[in-house]
Amino acid sequence: MSSETPSNGKNTTLAFVAFIVFVDMVGIGLIIPVMPTLLENLTGEGVDRTAEIGGWLLFAYAVMQFLFAPIMGGLSDRYGRRPILLFTLFLLGIDYIIMALAPDLWWLFAGRILSGVMGASWAAANSCVADVATPEERGKYFGILGGAGASGFVVGPAVGGLLGSYGDRLPFIAAAVLCIAGSMLGYFILRETLPTDRRRRFTMSRANPFGTIIQMAKTPVVLSFLGVIFLMQLASQSTFTVWAYYNILKFEWNLIEIGLSVALYGLLLAIVQGALTGKSTARFGPNATCVLGIVFAIPAYVLFAFAPGSWAMIMGVVLGSFAGLTFPAMQQLMSERISDDAQGELQGAVASMISLTSIVGPIMMTTLFGIYADDTGIFFPGAPFLLSVIILILAFFALRRNLART
Repeated sequence: MSSETPSNGKNTTLAFVAFIVFVDMVGIGLIIPVMPTLLENLTGEGVDRTAEIGGWLLFAYAVMQFLFAPIMGGLSDRYGRRPILLFTLFLLGIDYIIMALAPDLWWLFAGRILSGVMGASWAAANSCVADVATPEERGKYFGILGGAGASGFVVGPAVGGLLGSYGDRLPFIAAAVLCIAGSMLGYFILRETLPTDRRRRFTMSRANPFGTIIQMAKTPVVLSFLGVIFLMQLASQSTFTVWAYYNILKFEWNLIEIGLSVALYGLLLAIVQGALTGKSTARFGPNATCVLGIVFAIPAYVLFAFAPGSWAMIMGVVLGSFAGLTFPAMQQLMSERISDDAQGELQGAVASMISLTSIVGPIMMTTLFGIYADDTGIFFPGAPFLLSVIILILAFFALRRNLART
């Protein structure tokens, strides 16, 4: 299947790829609300200490994604997108079963390590867009995939918070069933998007984070965009890692409130990426769309850092959702500058860059939270969000400089 595939076939294929992304993110979202409680039950520690342990769990997940995303991207360039997507989704379901049965913290760490390996399939999913969409359409379809993933955060955390009230292992079982069922359905429905004449040989010299970055460095503009992605994703680590702990500590939110807040963000992000990105890139162009997203993100994190009440957190969620415009627009700009047989490699580089922030970010943000969230010294649990503001300002100027070169 190529970019000349009839519109109905292209749309059907991308719709199911979006469904796989949705299922993947629902599975992740299901376990977010219960993780603090599960860690407290497994370790007997308080919220400040479990936040730090949660950061190390994310660190383990991110290291595996960083290492395996280029491998998955390279394998999808060699063997096609379909087998990579289905295989990893199925094994992710098995991994959730392992975590559901985890008798101690070390089993949970083992599960998160396997999750990181299987979660690296994100590169193959996004490569499907480059396979079947024209360069002008890619921003729109990258946004749709992002919207599908965001929709997973509408369903996942809300349901996870509800299921978690009946048992902190139940969301893991639900995630396992969803992933395994999704892979089985995909076996009968998902079509391959990468024709054999556009595949390339797999080599470990390129299918590793450093080899991939070296390849991307041959196109300096793409490398600079990867730097902006790194900064933006590093800033977002404050919400990924301390959101639940922060709102439990400062506003005494319960599991359902945490789940609903994340679900609201997912809903708004799904609307922004799925419906507004295509319209924005068509009307204003991908360059302006990139900048617009960061402009909304900065005040959102200011609100998070200094929130006087829950209402400010919700207002920040609304503003922050518009940051979702930036990423798919940058993906369009990058994919236009990379050859057709290396789109998986590009998406692997993007995934590795995101994963790198998940290696650095969780430890940085949860440690900062732990320092300012205890009863000694200055009490300012919003410190991680303030750091994110500074990082986003750096990303804004780096993006403006890079766009001036395009």
